[in-house]
Amino acid sequence: MTALAHLHAAQAQMNTLVLGKPKAVNLALSCLLANGHLLIEDQPGVGKTLLASALAHCLGLQTARVQFASDLMPSDITGTSIFRKDTERFEFKAGPVFTQVLLADEINRAPSKSQSALLQAMEERSVSVDGETLVLPTPFFVLATQNPLSQIGTFALPESQLDRFLLRISLGLPDPASERALLAGQSPRAALLALRPAATAAHVLAAQLEVAQIHVSDALLDYVQALIAATRNHAGLAQGLSPRGALALMAASKAHAWLAGKRFVIADDVQAVWFAVAGHRVMAKSAGGAELACSQILGTVRLG
Repeated sequence: MTALAHLHAAQAQMNTLVLGKPKAVNLALSCLLANGHLLIEDQPGVGKTLLASALAHCLGLQTARVQFASDLMPSDITGTSIFRKDTERFEFKAGPVFTQVLLADEINRAPSKSQSALLQAMEERSVSVDGETLVLPTPFFVLATQNPLSQIGTFALPESQLDRFLLRISLGLPDPASERALLAGQSPRAALLALRPAATAAHVLAAQLEVAQIHVSDALLDYVQALIAATRNHAGLAQGLSPRGALALMAASKAHAWLAGKRFVIADDVQAVWFAVAGHRVMAKSAGGAELACSQILGTVRLG
């Protein structure tokens, strides 16, 4: 079986666990295949943690979880050096960041100092401890969940950290049919443990290499540049997409195309990931204006 076949099998498994959310599952996989990181923003209880667990399990990846809280320290994430009396030497005890899929649960319940502990890991795939740089496992994927800022005890993520997330998605409430199946069926946790992973880390790494080779035509590049330019000139936006945002849009579009079995990117792929890429990067002049502006831009800019 090819890497694509294994990823499709894992995707099918995930859809049996995360009911009624095929688009969210597709975007989560696209994010991983684009070698990015994912932020899921939604109210508690809609399946954010289940999606993270399902992704790691169905792909056969190592996983660890950090529950973010107001007293979380950076060393709780990266690890710390402990003095051992028997050897009279310091020994580094690795933190949960040394894994392949890191679930950063409720990331905005910790202050910015702890949130920023992930920045180097997310950007450089390494951490610095006691002056030494330690490389993280591959693939390395941070899947963070975030509660709405209107809830008590939440802290807004700084723009620099938001920008490190390739995609931001929301699950939302299930449709009636999916909710009925959830109520009548087996516990998703029990079903997850009963599943044999459909892929391995080697398949994911092979897929990431193939995604990077997906062809992008000059006409498609013109379309992407037009979208980026429109965010910078839109009357309702104080800040448009940066060059990093443009690269994120291109990477996510390639991954979406690959997962659909295509060897080249088309406009549909760009449009499928547009809101997940742009929504948390643009800065609106008024509350709620970012989504409206992104929608207007997507409806106005045409390919060719």
